[in-house]
Amino acid sequence: MIVQGRKLGIRDVAQRAGVSVSSVSRVLDNHPDVSDVMRNRVMDAVAALGYEPDPVAQSMRTGTTMTIGLVAGDTSNPLIAQISLAAELKLREWGYSLLVANSINDPTQELANIKLLLNRRVDGLLLSVSDEASEKLREQLESAAVPVVLLDREIRNIKISRVNSDHDRGITQAAEELLRLGHSRVALINGNPRVRPSRERANALRKAFRAEAGSGVNVVSGSFSDRHGYEAALALLQRANRPTAIIAGSNQILVGVLRAIRFLGLHVPDDLSLITCDQTPLAELHEPPIATIRRDASEIGVAAAELLRAAMQGGAAEQRNLPTRFEPAGSCTTPIGIESHER
Repeated sequence: MIVQGRKLGIRDVAQRAGVSVSSVSRVLDNHPDVSDVMRNRVMDAVAALGYEPDPVAQSMRTGTTMTIGLVAGDTSNPLIAQISLAAELKLREWGYSLLVANSINDPTQELANIKLLLNRRVDGLLLSVSDEASEKLREQLESAAVPVVLLDREIRNIKISRVNSDHDRGITQAAEELLRLGHSRVALINGNPRVRPSRERANALRKAFRAEAGSGVNVVSGSFSDRHGYEAALALLQRANRPTAIIAGSNQILVGVLRAIRFLGLHVPDDLSLITCDQTPLAELHEPPIATIRRDASEIGVAAAELLRAAMQGGAAEQRNLPTRFEPAGSCTTPIGIESHER
């Protein structure tokens, strides 16, 4: 709002409310030591004048920017998009804005994005990194002057809050269903092995099938992309001893797997059973619907925001573990020539 040729300022609010400028500042900065009477007088004046605080001036007063940075490999991934949205909505309740940077799963760009956000003086970072073993990343995070929360990532020997998904549980449930149906040759078209979800899924699947005589697990690692899903599925399904079931390691990988299945003229579940990790409308709309290892993306985003706020308030690093679960669907059945058996 403009008053007599100048922008409305904090002094105008103070004059309207009949209080000091410092009192207005304390209210606008959410200082805890402010009476309800004072807060109401100031906020009534703010509303009456249509005053909007200057974020630059607020930053200079408080030493904060009320912004949070999020670095992710690819926000076109529906899972990352849902996590980001949930985190943003929760942070907005506390007056924070979210700045999102895509690294396109490139560790070098990842480092550049983190540096960019730190230079913009964000108050905290949410990170879904593509290479947990990067020494440069470790050094950058150790020197960062703001709290950090990792999104389903694990960087050893550094105290950082993180939100983890229990991939072991969902994969184990899926493996038990495949074994019950009589599957002995199962392939996991996995994502990047340098991040926690891929390692946890591969380990859990191998463990579930290890005790079964004559059974085998084939893990094909690569990128979380439809191209990797297509190329890996094409190679697996053209083998003489092809897998009777495939688990797609992400909703992006699933797209490529389905493309390969269609290209080869195969059908789910008549020719092979199919499971995907992380829910997507594609799995629900496919006929038959595709069995899914699910996790609550919104819950992950909210938990990450809560952990970051706690860290910004001086709390110690925490780890929060969230569940996954297997949801059966029509895409899984008994392999041809094999009778299912209860286990």
